[in-house]
Amino acid sequence: MDRNLLIDSIVNKIKQLPEAKIIEVSNFADFLLSKIDDGILQDGIQKITSESKAFEYLLVEEDIYSVNDLKEKYN
Repeated sequence: MDRNLLIDSIVNKIKQLPEAKIIEVSNFADFLLSKIDDGILQDGIQKITSESKAFEYLLVEEDIYSVNDLKEKYN
């Protein structure tokens, strides 16, 4: 179904609802939009951190401890 036809169909259905249900639809639409915003924000944060060089030192850091330093080994 075409996007505009679908939107028109939804609008016509919403017009038939009582006010309390229209408020529920509005709240649900706000919820969906916030989920999209959260996803965009999370993707942006992931991109920034993946391109960051802040943790590069971890790639070249030598191991301070080894298995030989353990007093007890748990299975």
